[in-house]
Amino acid sequence: MKRLLAMVWLIALGLPLVASAEFLEGVEYVRIPKQPVETGAKIEVREFFWYGCPHCYALEPSLEAWLKKIPKNAQFVRTPAVFNERWAVHARAYYAFESLGLIGKMHEPLFRALHQDKRPLFDADSLAAFVVERGGDRKAFLDAYNSFGVATSVNRATQLGRAFGVQSVPTLFVDGQYMTNANIAGGYDKVPQVLNFLIQKAAAERRGKR
Repeated sequence: MKRLLAMVWLIALGLPLVASAEFLEGVEYVRIPKQPVETGAKIEVREFFWYGCPHCYALEPSLEAWLKKIPKNAQFVRTPAVFNERWAVHARAYYAFESLGLIGKMHEPLFRALHQDKRPLFDADSLAAFVVERGGDRKAFLDAYNSFGVATSVNRATQLGRAFGVQSVPTLFVDGQYMTNANIAGGYDKVPQVLNFLIQKAAAERRGKR
């Protein structure tokens, strides 16, 4: 219905409905105040997520499939959202995994353990036990989890969430200026399509500014 109303609005204004306007601002995505990106010449696609979020878990299959064929001019960045201490625990776990090179081994299994197996993995000890089950080292994980570097990364993630105006997860931002999520995109399976559209749009806008 929102999409139909948007099309009617465009027609009323006498604006053409061109094929390139596959997705509409204010319908499948919204523009936010421009934020700095960290990916240089590549278009940044940043996801804010929480391991405890069922919607983030539901999006993972579509996101993982998309990442196997992500446009070459784009780079994906995961950022754990931090709204409270429980979320901060999982943010520390994520950055500990990252510092140990364990994202590929721990990321999806932790989602599955929380949502499919209903395991209460919400503190350092239970997460360390989970890491050991997956073949990791307990001491190495806890050292990383409690490290200054991980604390700095969590603080940075908290600041980024505020700067981007994140209010719920999963939320995705393209090139620091376009936001979408499964709700406004039209479903989990539609998110990759909207991301591809926004990457193309952002790349064209960058070229136009040269």
